[in-house]
Amino acid sequence: MRILAVSDVEAKYYFDYYQPGRLDGIDLILACGDLHREYLEFLVSMARCDVVYVHGNHDERYDLFPPEGCICADDTVVVANGVRILGLGGCYRYKPGKYMYTEEEMRRRILRVMPQIWRHRGFDILLTHAPARHINDFDSISHRGFESFVKLMDKYDPKYFVHGHIHTCYAAHLPQRTEHGDTVIINAYDHCLFDY
Repeated sequence: MRILAVSDVEAKYYFDYYQPGRLDGIDLILACGDLHREYLEFLVSMARCDVVYVHGNHDERYDLFPPEGCICADDTVVVANGVRILGLGGCYRYKPGKYMYTEEEMRRRILRVMPQIWRHRGFDILLTHAPARHINDFDSISHRGFESFVKLMDKYDPKYFVHGHIHTCYAAHLPQRTEHGDTVIINAYDHCLFDY
């Protein structure tokens, strides 16, 4: 299965400079937040596959106008193309905002979704906006990752952890892919194609 992950900025290759057929062969699109609604709607129209998204810290505008035709995975386990996706959007709280959380608030969100995780016997992809703590995050509070995500990976061993929020322009040599145990971690900033 071919998956396109997107986050934080609209990928010009798939939007501004789009050419017919460019999304052919994409079986699933994962959106990690902070993207314009129109972009997600464009992708779902052109790709003819599911677009599954979580909220970024700047996505309060989705509350009034959610992206049409797309599937919100926040605080739930979504099954798309047979793949179990656990969605936990938002980032570490650095100012007031609906999609910003303390570590304790994120832990409580995970506890609330735990019955779904059990019912689905785990998950294959952890889809978030923020990174995991000490894995491609920063010490600044606005770009700190969550310890809770590390614990989820350690306990459930998903194949992939796909996140955004960490722009590659923030530091030199930020990896787009890394690993934690058996989990491949993908920073979806702009876009990333991978095979599941």
